[in-house]
Order: sequence, then structure tokens, then C-alpha cells
Amino acid sequence: MSAPKVVIIGAGIVGANLADELITRGWSDVTVLDQGPLPRTGGSTSHAPGLVFQTNTSKSMTEFAKYTVGKLLDLDCFLQVGGMEVATTPARWEDLKRKHGWATSWGVPGSIIDAEECVRRWPLLDGSQVFGALHTPTDGLARAAKAVEVLAERATSRGARFVGSTRVTDVLHEGGRVTGVRTDQGDFPADVVVSCAGFWGREIGAMVGMDVPLLPLAHQYVKTGRVDELVGRNTEEVEASLPILRHQDQDLYFREHVDRIGIGSYAHRPMPVEESTLDNSVTETAMPSMLPFTEDDFAPSWEESKLLLPALRQTKVEEGFNGIFSFTPDGQSLVGESADVRGFWLAEAVWVTHSAGIAKAVAELLVDGRSETDLHEVDVHRFEDVQLAPSYVSETAQQNFVEVYDILHPLQPKLSPRDLRVTPFHARQRELGAVFLEAGGWERPHWFEANAPLLKKLPHDALPPARDAWSAQFHSPIAAAEAWHTRNGVALYDMTPLKRVEVSGSGSLEFLQSLNTNQLEKSVGSVTYTLMLDEAGGVRSDVTVARLGPELFQAGINGNIDVDHLVKHAPDGVRIRDITGGTCCIGVWGPLARDLVQPLSREDFSHTGLKYFRARKARIAGVPVVAMRLSYVGELGWEIYTSADNGLRLWDALWAAGQPLGVIAAGRAAFNSLRLEKGYRLWGTDMTTEHDPYEAGVGFAVRPAKGEFLGRAAIEGRSEDTASRRLRCLTVDDGRTVVLGKEPVFVDGVASGYVTSAAYGYTIGRPIAYAWLPASADVGSGVEIEYFGRRVAATVAAEPLVDPGMERIRR
Repeated sequence: MSAPKVVIIGAGIVGANLADELITRGWSDVTVLDQGPLPRTGGSTSHAPGLVFQTNTSKSMTEFAKYTVGKLLDLDCFLQVGGMEVATTPARWEDLKRKHGWATSWGVPGSIIDAEECVRRWPLLDGSQVFGALHTPTDGLARAAKAVEVLAERATSRGARFVGSTRVTDVLHEGGRVTGVRTDQGDFPADVVVSCAGFWGREIGAMVGMDVPLLPLAHQYVKTGRVDELVGRNTEEVEASLPILRHQDQDLYFREHVDRIGIGSYAHRPMPVEESTLDNSVTETAMPSMLPFTEDDFAPSWEESKLLLPALRQTKVEEGFNGIFSFTPDGQSLVGESADVRGFWLAEAVWVTHSAGIAKAVAELLVDGRSETDLHEVDVHRFEDVQLAPSYVSETAQQNFVEVYDILHPLQPKLSPRDLRVTPFHARQRELGAVFLEAGGWERPHWFEANAPLLKKLPHDALPPARDAWSAQFHSPIAAAEAWHTRNGVALYDMTPLKRVEVSGSGSLEFLQSLNTNQLEKSVGSVTYTLMLDEAGGVRSDVTVARLGPELFQAGINGNIDVDHLVKHAPDGVRIRDITGGTCCIGVWGPLARDLVQPLSREDFSHTGLKYFRARKARIAGVPVVAMRLSYVGELGWEIYTSADNGLRLWDALWAAGQPLGVIAAGRAAFNSLRLEKGYRLWGTDMTTEHDPYEAGVGFAVRPAKGEFLGRAAIEGRSEDTASRRLRCLTVDDGRTVVLGKEPVFVDGVASGYVTSAAYGYTIGRPIAYAWLPASADVGSGVEIEYFGRRVAATVAAEPLVDPGMERIRR
């Protein structure tokens, strides 16, 4: 079979890299189009300052940056001068220690250096201004424009075509599949079209009816006049030798241009750009991605620059511009295929830093069907519909611009927009003093101030120790009371925001069987925990499937990415319907759960009447529900579903009936602690497509004997015994240090893995951390977690930590 015909829209650093990656994998019929002249088309690549700082809170984004560095080095288009991020405040100094932990976790070499060493590496720096820096020797400067030329020449020599001055006016499609593109120079047929158009990506996406959630924003960049201290240090060919420098406390970065300094600033007001208003002509002095410099916006940054680098006082800003690039609601890139027009793909909001890595991932998706690097953080389908509204994209993208260099806590929620999606119980939760954090547009209670008096009633050994200032943020000790009450009484949890779909129609069972690892051919009323794998056996999701009828299933999934996956594979006759917004769910859990629910229903909620992992339709206080005997917290109880219009009545009935039993509402903080004590995984955090089921400790959900399913061939012969790495449960030896995730873990003094999920275990009285480690780190092994630069001893523990015999959940 011949390779597909591919058209790439955009000949910048992403499009050129993608063409090269596809050609390398044997797809030779590749055409790259750009509205601007070649090779400098007028897009963001043409003027990119090229700083590549690899370390990122995201493992995937760090992997993309590392690949980009390696590839550009091979192309002789990278100056590996290293990178320095300086701290001028105590908070930043501590944050650099945390960031050094990320670098260690993701395999990026780096070290924390003091002020004296900073000045040695950057002689223009005023050492009295800084505490120190994070130094990363493999960071550096991408010569982006030169790289595009080299990549285009290489791809062209192997069969690709690059066509400039050709504006795409439409993306052609028929019967739900792309057929080509229309341009002002004629039509180009294609089986695959990939938009790498940068901040024009919204316009290209609209051609297939796709909402592309990015916002073009202007960002200031200037060049100073000659700096005497740099004269003779560099040449036109090797224009920089000092490390690239970030002064994030003032939203600034610096690099050399021979004997001048380039300065980029995020310290100014957000400047949204409407791309339809731009002049797309390109000349030697002007291009659409470069707007006139607004001097007043830069004035405060210039003063801060002279404070940090006193040598700048003898020069001035000689030239500057406001350059356009893309921001998204969560600050990440956009990668994926249209849900409605197959064959139309995006690789947008990609900075030079990650360009080659993301291009490689897209090429792997197209050629092999999956990327070696997990992509859920950049998948274009990760957003909910409400998050695609232009007003939402505009506000959140601008806020991401403002916060791009801020110190952000991993639990820190948006301040605005809020209350976009609330459950039917929201008013009652507010009355109980719920403290809401936000995810996917949903307001989710993390604890309830009404439960504060319960802290005084806890046994002394159930009171958690005080936390350090960082882990205490967006946390309350009230979570301890809620967890204790769940283990010893009964609590109501709002589970509504968890995504669920209805799968129905002729062939539904066979369809679900083909995508899932576990046996789903069971009686009506069965509930099954199962996995969806990718072609290489990686865990692309874990799913809970309830069979509610012969051809009717309800699946609890992990988000819109799963919806797209199901829809993409569904055959004719099978219907996938997202029912999340029209339904709601209350988790009723605890040893007194049956005492609460049974008197409200004529149905049999006894252990034998509704067994573990079974579901049934019932009425509770007259409300029609579907009750599933599940427990993500490891206690007796049910997930109780009803329609959204009945939700408040259900809550009120359970609340009123539960008063004699001491029922409480409990939040996500307690929930997370309880699920870790039971060893329950969180997809996207504890396991992704980069892990197979046996490594992740969920091999029990794989039934190869049932027949074919996606990924089955790839995991044949694998088992827990063959795994070279494992997701391990750790308990922290000091009993008090609560880490938050992504910290490096050392085995025998060597960085060997990283933390995924973590919480204080209120039942066991110790902090818990799950971590990826070599399989040799077995139960009882001592390890160390690096937390803000200090090593914390921990021990690999047998799991689950609570109720390993499952007596509590099955009573």
C-alpha cells in the first residue's frame, strides 16, 4: 500500500520538522504550503529568539524539548550555551529547588548554583541581586530560521515539496474525510492535512468547523545597543557564549546577539491579536508576526533589566517589536485529529522549544498510530465544550500569559472564570462551607468548613501533623476528619464531574470488547473495571463499564479524549452519548452506608441482594436511580446515579435520613487520601500510554483469553514478572513530609524514578507516595524522595495499605 498524500499547512519550525519526520518514516508524498515566501515566511519562527529551556512541570513537554535539542544539535542549528534561571526572592529560590527536582525526575542534567557561581558564568550579572540559580548545561539557543532551511533542504532532497506564497483558502472534505486543500494557486489533493499554521491555526481549523482553542498574543522583544563587556567575545557565526538567562521574578529573559543583548518580556499587559486584521505581506523589514513596538509597555522592564545587568546602563534599547505567538487555556500545545473530519490534524501552539519533539510525535501518530511519548496533556480533545467558547479561551489564555513565569502551586485553581459547571448539589455544598477547586470547568468541593468541629472529636492518633508552607496551600486538616468519618461512619461524595458515556445499539458489546482488556460479556447488571490500550499495549485509559441492558452500557471514562477514541472506533449502529451533564452521581460510602440507604428503598441493598461490582435500577426516596456497588475509597457503599433534575431531591433525602447516623459531605482531599490507601490508580497521573498494565499494577484487568482487543498482541508474553519497572507504593519514614508529585526518587543514591500521586494517609498515619521505580526496588526497600532540595527517606510498601483482604468493602 502506497503512503498517503500529505499536505502540511505552515512552513515554520513545526511544519518543516514534521515534513522531515514523515519523510524519515517513509512517507514521501509530502507537500508543505505557506502563505509567505520561502524560507522566511513571516510567521513566528522567522523572528523567534530561540531560547530552549528544557525543564518543564510536564514530563512529556520536557521529553519534546530534549528531542528538539538533540535534533537541532545534529543539524548544527543549536548553540548549547546552557541555561540559567536566577532567583531574586526567597520564594523563587525555593521554587528553583523544586524545578531542579523536575529536571532530575525527567533526566535533564542541572544543578543549583550560588550567587558567586552565577557571576562567574554570567559576568554582567550583579551578584548582590540574586540568591543563586538553576543551571542546566544542555539548554541553549535554537537557530530556528536556519533549522527550517536545513530541514526543508533535507526533506526536499528525499521527495517532499515546499511551496511558498500560496495561501490556503479552504480545507476540502467529503463524507467526513479530508480530500485536500484549496489555495489561491489551485487545489492540492490530500489524504492527510496537518495544520502547523501557528497563530493562524484558528482560521485553518474553522475551515472544517473545528474550534481551535488558541489566542494570538503579542510579546515584546528588544535588542540593546553595543555592550562594551561583550565586544570581542562572540562572532556573527557563533553569536552567543553566555548561558541563556531567565529572570522570572520580573518576567524577563536575556540572550546575546554578538555584542548586544536581546531581552524578552512577559511583564506587560496582555495584547490579544485578531489575525484577520494582519497584513500578510512579507518584506525585509516587516512581516505579519511582528507588530510595532510599544515603548511605554517595555519601560518598567528596561529599568529592571539594568538592575540585574548593570552593564546595560551604558547602552539603550536600539530596536524592538511586539512578536505574535499562541497561547491556550492551559498553556499547553494542541495536537490531534478532528473529531468530525478524519484526516485533518493539528499541531498548533507549539513553541520552538518543543517543535521537533512534537513533530516527531505527530509523525508517529500518523505513521504508527501512536506516539512513544504520552500526549494526553496536549491532546486537542482534552477540553470540555464550555472551554472552547471564544470568551473562555480569550480570558484564560491571557491569564496564562500573565502567569507564564509565576510560581504556581499544583492545586492552584483559576480565579476566573468560575462557576461554569456546577452539580445539582452545589447550593447545598455552599451552605456547608465547601471550598471549591476547579477542573474541566467543574466546581469540585475539596473539603467542607462545616466539618471543622469534627476535628475536635477525632482520636488523638488520627490528627495529622502540621504541614510545611508549600504542601499546606489549598489544603485543610478538615480533610482528616472527612477521611476518618468515611472510614468509621458514612459520607456523601459528589462524583458528578467524572465523565460518563452511554454506549448503545446493535453491536455495542462486540464494540466494547474490541477496545477493552477485560471480559465484558457478562450478565445484565454486571460492572467491570477494564482498560483501553493503544497499539503498543500502553494504557490509554481505565474504564468502569456497567451493563444496564443487552445492548446498553454506561462507561465511566477519563474525559473527552476517551469520547473521541470511542467515537472514532464506533461502527455503524453503535451510539456514543456523553451523559455527564444530564446526570449526577453521589458516592455514599462508609460502614454505615447500608443503614442510610436501605430504609429509603424497597430494593434489596444487602450484600447478597446487590453484590460488589453489580448495578441495578432502583428507587431511593422515590427517586429513580442506578446504583452501582463500587467504592473508590475502599469502604462499603454505592455510586448512585440519577438524572440532573432529580439530583437535589436525592441529595436532600439522603442528607435528611442520614442525620441520626451523623452523615457528612466529604471532598476531594479526603477522597484522594482514601483511594491511595487502597492503591487505586489515577489515569493520566499514575499511568499513561507510556506504561503497560503489568508495570502499572493493573494486570488483573487484562483477560487475553477472551479474544482480540486493541493492544492484545503487543502485551502478549508480558507479565508482572517481566516488567523492568513498577508503580510502587511508598510510605514516608518521618511520618510528616507530604510531597505533591513529580519529585525524583533515589534508589541507592541514584535518581531512578519519580513520584506520581501523593497524599497524607489519614488511616495509616503516614504520608503516601506512589512512584515509578525499577522493578528491583521491592517491598521493604529503602528509597529517598527529593523534596525542595532535601532527601526524605521512604520505604517501598506492600499494597493496599488498608484492608488488603477487602473485608470492609464487601460486607
